[in-house]
Amino acid sequence: MPTQVTNYQCPACTGPLHFVGASGKLECEYCGASYEVAEIEALYAEKEEKAAAAQQAAEEANAGQNPPSEDGDAWDTSGFSEDWGTEGDGMRAYSCPSCGAELICDENTAATSCPYCGNPTVVPGQFSGQLKPDFIIPFKLSKEDAVKALKNHYKGKILLPKSFTQENHVQKIQGVYVPFWMFDGEAEGDARYAATRSHTYRSGDYEITETEHYDVYRAGWIAFEKIPADASSKMPDDHMDSIEPYDYQELKPFSTAYLPGFLADKFDVTVDQCRQRADQRCEGTLSATLRATVTGYGTCTLVNETVSLKRGKVHYALMPVWMLNTKWKGKDFLFAMNGQTGKLVGDLPVSWGRFWGLFAAIAAPLSVLGSVLAVFLL
Repeated sequence: MPTQVTNYQCPACTGPLHFVGASGKLECEYCGASYEVAEIEALYAEKEEKAAAAQQAAEEANAGQNPPSEDGDAWDTSGFSEDWGTEGDGMRAYSCPSCGAELICDENTAATSCPYCGNPTVVPGQFSGQLKPDFIIPFKLSKEDAVKALKNHYKGKILLPKSFTQENHVQKIQGVYVPFWMFDGEAEGDARYAATRSHTYRSGDYEITETEHYDVYRAGWIAFEKIPADASSKMPDDHMDSIEPYDYQELKPFSTAYLPGFLADKFDVTVDQCRQRADQRCEGTLSATLRATVTGYGTCTLVNETVSLKRGKVHYALMPVWMLNTKWKGKDFLFAMNGQTGKLVGDLPVSWGRFWGLFAAIAAPLSVLGSVLAVFLL
């Protein structure tokens, strides 16, 4: 078990807090905020309770990873293995005392902060019981590429809080291999559509529109492989969807040789918990394929549809993501960039202090100009 360590950080900008004897408060050297000791202790006590609850929930979910499905047609996870062989001897495990994240890396990579919540202290733990990934897509873009993309993302946004744009903050961006389940299988189904074609012509003084109605039927099946669903509860699904797709031609059999310099997140969302999301993506693929064959009509409306799935193999894969978490006014703002393609997404707050300062700077000259004009017009 890891040793519990708490390193207090500023709720506003995530910078480290230091106790200042003169004020008797915990102060942040980055944004200047100050807090009562009791206030921060209460905040961290709440965080630790949530982290403990999340850890317990993840362990319970992992213990029942493959319960029988209601229809007896579960995704096939029989190929999963915890046998890392000699590679496991050179691995380390870390846990975050703030958000409960569990991270792994090679023995030469030091985890100095949590990529999910920004907590500057992560605790070494025992590497054991880790599911070995089947595949990995190596990082193609460097930290310099990610920093450049982040600066471009911030460029021109003058209302951003200072803690977002300062150089020492931007350099905290980290490369993380995010866990994904990848689903293989087949989808079979049929769909019925109500379609129309219309044409207009003139007859004497009248303009006539004739509409022809059609009953369109389509049926078919489609095989799919490696439909992705991220397996980390700490990574927002919409962020992961936004930076897809990955180029699977660069998918490699997993090797720890790709890990030096990067962290890898351990999955905490099980295959069964991802089942609905995977099913929806598979069913959606067949639905879109059938609909794409209905052409040559003015309108096309789905009347009914039936889709059945033949669930196949599930693979465990790690995908490269550059991440930076920033806290502002008690809210988390996450920048994420696809470490293979460079596609990015980022949440940005507005500093109302800067907004009103800019407003005052603009309004003051206008007020003076208005007063001068009023004098001349009197």
